[in-house]
Amino acid sequence: MKIDIHTHIMPEKIPNWYEKFGYGDFIRLEHQDTCCAHMIKGDKMFRAVEPNCWDTPARLDEMDGTDVTMQVLSTIPVLFNYWAKPAHGLETSRFFNDHIAECVCNHPGRFEGLGTVPLQDIDLAVKELRRCKEELSLPGVEIGSNINGKNLSDPCFDPFWEAVQELDMCIFVHPWEMMGENDMTRYWLPWLVGMPAETSRAICSMIFGGVFERFPRLRVAFAHGGGSFPATIGRINHGFDVRPDLCAIDNPHRPGSYIGKFWIDSLVHDPKALAYIIDIMGADAICMGSDYPFPLGEHHPGKLIETVIQDKELQEKLLYKNALAWLKK
Repeated sequence: MKIDIHTHIMPEKIPNWYEKFGYGDFIRLEHQDTCCAHMIKGDKMFRAVEPNCWDTPARLDEMDGTDVTMQVLSTIPVLFNYWAKPAHGLETSRFFNDHIAECVCNHPGRFEGLGTVPLQDIDLAVKELRRCKEELSLPGVEIGSNINGKNLSDPCFDPFWEAVQELDMCIFVHPWEMMGENDMTRYWLPWLVGMPAETSRAICSMIFGGVFERFPRLRVAFAHGGGSFPATIGRINHGFDVRPDLCAIDNPHRPGSYIGKFWIDSLVHDPKALAYIIDIMGADAICMGSDYPFPLGEHHPGKLIETVIQDKELQEKLLYKNALAWLKK
């Protein structure tokens, strides 16, 4: 059994919100004769995507070809629309959530779904969070690593964390709007350098900001192997020890004490890196994740785990058992 907690999907047809609302970088699809589609961001070409980005039969065929039992579906981060006016962010979130819920309903046992919520307005975000759980039966939501530049530790998000904990939902944190992105546009550096740093930013902000202390029942997973966090935990702990006046101002507990209290996915692309994150983060804290269907993902989900890990019990934890614990299934 293999459960992939890090996969992205979008509807085949998306309203032209750029035209409807008259502003912004809302995404729509323009389908091409070549069986691909162009993602149009505002009024400009953003990215070409293949049918497996929206076509569930194509997706299921590829899952069967790589022995993936279940995908946990989440939207593409560029569709978060946190920058939009709150009412418009709610409208787009509801559209994407309804689509994901429909995919899950149409293929029970093959898909689980994570919603998205308009975190630029906490009241609306909590409202949509409840709808995701109570009406759509989604077990959790995906959120960005920052919300319009605000760290996830910002007190304004506490009502959201409180609702997540109350509803017993899981959270998947995905990097987006990478810090310094405009300063390193060449060589794909925002994705190669910025994303790992952005993920560590999210983890550290939640730790240093005391989010896990105030809401100890949160079940949070972070994308891309935890980014640069596992490799820099020694530096993070050392900084906390030598400069508590800067680091311990909102939470007196050492950062390393939170290892094992959240999950990361396995997307590290390297056998030594996989062995390292298992050693540092713990065998119970890593879930298989591939970033399907994008080029920077693992093209044969779970192959690295199956190749590197020979111990059957450990392999099962990483391939599906830890994911079931995070989803609470």
